[in-house]
Amino acid sequence: MHFTIQREALLKPLQLVAGVVERKQTMPVLSNVLLVIEGQNLSMTGTDTEVELVGRITLQEPAQAGEITVPARKLMDICKNLPADAMIDFKVDDQKVLIKAGRSRFTLTTLPASDFPSSEETPGSLCFTLEQSSVRRLIERTSFAMAQQDVRYYLNGLMLEAKQGQLRAVATDGHRLAMCSVPAGITEDIQHQVIVPRKGVLELARLMTEDSAEVSIIFGSNYIRATTDEFTFISKLVDGKFPDYERVLPRGGDKTVLADRQSLREALNRASILSNEKYRGIRWQLEPSLLKIQANNPEQEVAEDEVTVDYSGSTLEIGFNVTYLLDVLSATSSEQISIVLSDSNSSALIQEADNDSASYVVMPMRL
Repeated sequence: MHFTIQREALLKPLQLVAGVVERKQTMPVLSNVLLVIEGQNLSMTGTDTEVELVGRITLQEPAQAGEITVPARKLMDICKNLPADAMIDFKVDDQKVLIKAGRSRFTLTTLPASDFPSSEETPGSLCFTLEQSSVRRLIERTSFAMAQQDVRYYLNGLMLEAKQGQLRAVATDGHRLAMCSVPAGITEDIQHQVIVPRKGVLELARLMTEDSAEVSIIFGSNYIRATTDEFTFISKLVDGKFPDYERVLPRGGDKTVLADRQSLREALNRASILSNEKYRGIRWQLEPSLLKIQANNPEQEVAEDEVTVDYSGSTLEIGFNVTYLLDVLSATSSEQISIVLSDSNSSALIQEADNDSASYVVMPMRL
């Protein structure tokens, strides 16, 4: 196996692939990246057995075919520290890898490619394509609400639901829920649901860098695969039944508040300084055209703020976890947001005032 490549052509896909590789591994080969040359194509694969990423590069120079695994971090650190215009000569010789670039020489240990785990893929049950910007939007608008290390393991991920004409993402940790939908070229009239684990979700978001470029997505029985011209991403799915999120959406709220998103966000940030560090509770007092925000803590310190809002209903007092509200306001982008409430014991439904493609539910807190 022998090839020559420009540092820049190798570094970007290598960084993506090495990002999947965990530092501490039970199997030594999982700390390595698999390099395979077929014709003029170089593929690099990294995996932690849950998430797998394959990067592809077309080589400009003639290459000698072969396959080998090399330490991912060391190879990436070598590439990072070479000059930007360096040409890298990569050669396998007697189970060692020799890397030359300018006056620099490196010898790395290897493990045979046959030791590298290969993902077994059953046929996909659904295949569709959509723009990378749509996938990124789904993840950015919802992933913050995923649970972390919850015993209800099916909450530690993002549920993707595909149905005719649209792809929807839903995340919840039991205290709040985030939901977003985008149009998708799905022609089947059957609903498909999969739960992608947290690491898979974050890796997929990291890969969606070409806004208008398309990504092909396949739902399998136990995996999801996303493919572009440059890489293939595969993640195992969380085995479990996601809660019926439709039942969580508040219905019949009779109090609608329209607020300037940025003004509300700034006021909540200020009030949160003196909220209880553990429970993060704040109190809202809503009256016509005005929202009063109050926070206090065990040291008897108090923060009070006011925001002018578009509201004409009756007065209402309700408590929330301020972090949950701030997460929603950070994930949205419109100038105005709509908050629908019914009483102090019912969840709030938050949406962008000019767009209902994303919805957020935040449960109230007893203060």
